Amino acid sequence: MAYRESFYRFLMTQRNPGSADDIAQFANNAQHDSSFPKQEEDYEKLSDYLELNAGYLPSMSVFDKAYQLYLDNMN
Repeated sequence: MAYRESFYRFLMTQRNPGSADDIAQFANNAQHDSSFPKQEEDYEKLSDYLELNAGYLPSMSVFDKAYQLYLDNMN
């Protein structure tokens, strides 16, 4: 089985404190979320967590875009 980077680890590569980009802001905020499931790869589990706990995420569509980038990066 091939190694697959966690979504959080990928997301951290998208950080950019000076950017207004939605994904960069998501990454910046997720970095400060001590409860973020850092080892998770599964879309549904991540989505459930974010829907219930990520007040910093303005829209789940931002997560959807970031997760698609994650998948594209893994292939």
